[in-house]
Amino acid sequence: MPRATKKSSTRQSHKRVAGSKQSPGLFSQRGVASAPRSRAELKHLKWESVELEQLNPLLQRQFIVGRDIMIARVLLKKGCIVPQHRHVNEQVTYILEGALKFTIDGRAIVVRAGEVLTIPPNMPHAAEALVDTVDLDVFNPPRADWINKDDRYLRGAAAPLPIQK
Repeated sequence: MPRATKKSSTRQSHKRVAGSKQSPGLFSQRGVASAPRSRAELKHLKWESVELEQLNPLLQRQFIVGRDIMIARVLLKKGCIVPQHRHVNEQVTYILEGALKFTIDGRAIVVRAGEVLTIPPNMPHAAEALVDTVDLDVFNPPRADWINKDDRYLRGAAAPLPIQK
């Protein structure tokens, strides 16, 4: 029986995303073509050596990218809103300090310090910082929109982004 190639499975997942119903104003990141497989590098870093991006007055982040995974340290001030969005990446959020209220699938989920939330790929979600919060987000694969600085929905853009297809 022939094995499915990575290329065909990637193409199928793009069809699911592109063909799914999307809400107006919902930022939806589409996957990017896979780069040729490179060898993973050993890295040893301190967070203070990683660029701290000021995305808007209430939101800062840092991230480190591996070959197949990304970790981000996200600093949110009380009242910071992360607008509803979705992405092709699986996400694990671990709250180090504070609390975030996520809105997912019509329900509110409060995640507090010491708690973890896993978000499957392509699941629309939003978040609000209930207090000053520090969280670690892990993504697989790495977030292309963050790496390419194509994430206006986090940078306080006045108008909602068009839905990417």
